Amino acid sequence: MQYRTLGRTGVQVSTLALGAMNFGKIGRTTQDEATAIVDAALEGGVNLIDTADWYSLGGSEEMVGKAIAGRRDDIVLATKATMPMGDERNHQGGSRRWLVTALDDSLRRLDVDHVDLFQVHRWDPTTSDEETLSALTDLQRAGKVRYFGSSTFPAYRVVQAQWAAREHHLGRYTTEQPSYSILQRGVETDVLPVTEQYGLGVLAWSPLASGWLSGAVRAGQEISTNRSAVLPQRFDLSIPSNQARLDAVEKLAKIAEQADLTLIQLALGFVTAHPAVTSALLGPRTLDHLRSQLAAADTVLTADVLDEIDSVVAPGVDLAAHEKFDTPPALLDPALRRRRA
Repeated sequence: MQYRTLGRTGVQVSTLALGAMNFGKIGRTTQDEATAIVDAALEGGVNLIDTADWYSLGGSEEMVGKAIAGRRDDIVLATKATMPMGDERNHQGGSRRWLVTALDDSLRRLDVDHVDLFQVHRWDPTTSDEETLSALTDLQRAGKVRYFGSSTFPAYRVVQAQWAAREHHLGRYTTEQPSYSILQRGVETDVLPVTEQYGLGVLAWSPLASGWLSGAVRAGQEISTNRSAVLPQRFDLSIPSNQARLDAVEKLAKIAEQADLTLIQLALGFVTAHPAVTSALLGPRTLDHLRSQLAAADTVLTADVLDEIDSVVAPGVDLAAHEKFDTPPALLDPALRRRRA
């Protein structure tokens, strides 16, 4: 396993980190299975575990808390908030009111007195940066979080938050967690250059593109990923973007074979090769999934292999741009782009 410094924090984290989204109802992973996955990850050199309150509505955090009991000090523990936690309208977002409550709930479920990294799961356009950063700064000063970061922020929001922190003399985001894979390279255009400019650590989620790069999705065979059951539209080959992904996967599989690598090793090696990326977040549902992903721990792709990947999916290109979670609100709500009479 390799280790890198998380942004400018001085904290050393593994280049492959454990994402716990599949723990609980989402991945149908039991506590015993989750604990076995955590055990194997730590044994394999992983020292960063990332979860969120929204994953199985707290179920993932509870499982992580039980799995790490007795070894908290050896783990860089990260969680997230702002996604809806039930039907109550104020149980979501980036307000001080909710972030303080959400963190206390997360600490209780994780059974810890602090987290190392507390992340804003999605940008909340209804809340000012000053409000959110002020709350996060106070939580940091109270010792409940060591650092705080953002997740899936568009580049201009990353810049705006950095400006707001400086303008109002508040703590700043030290990390960003974008979606990044061979099939979704849009963040190379502006998000990753911006994180480098501001010295942010980058934790890349979905490096296997929701299972497309796991080896479980190939031409002529039945798709057998958990994601295909949860989000069937992402694997419907009648949709042009999905066919484009399958065509790319077939070409990438040949590149991997010629390089004597698995498709997983190629995919994870690609993500961790980018100079802006600190860690790639694994999202295993089973112990076998984890083991196949940990096999990429020391994978270093040659320049020739990276060039071949570029010939399949060009730099900065998303093969499924409609699946991005950082679309500006004005593109989703017509009322925000039409002058009122």
